[in-house]
Amino acid sequence: MPNIKSSIKRVRKAEAKTSQNKARRSELKTTIRNYNEGLISNSENKEELLKIAIKKLDKAASKKLIHKNKASRKKSQLMKAYNTAQVSE
Repeated sequence: MPNIKSSIKRVRKAEAKTSQNKARRSELKTTIRNYNEGLISNSENKEELLKIAIKKLDKAASKKLIHKNKASRKKSQLMKAYNTAQVSE
């Protein structure tokens, strides 16, 4: 633990940010998991779940929680799965 006052504050702020980022990342993963489960179970609201998942990915990328290319790649994967499910219906 640092002795300097500003360093102590920096450590405190870093811990707070880390816990916020961890919660947001967990929420993002949960949203994507809910979409995938909805897709597998062929639920009625899969289009709505897709929109929510894409919105969360964009938000995470804009907050630099994940890299913008990762968000783009995930959105592409979600859309591909959605389109495959639409064709198989």
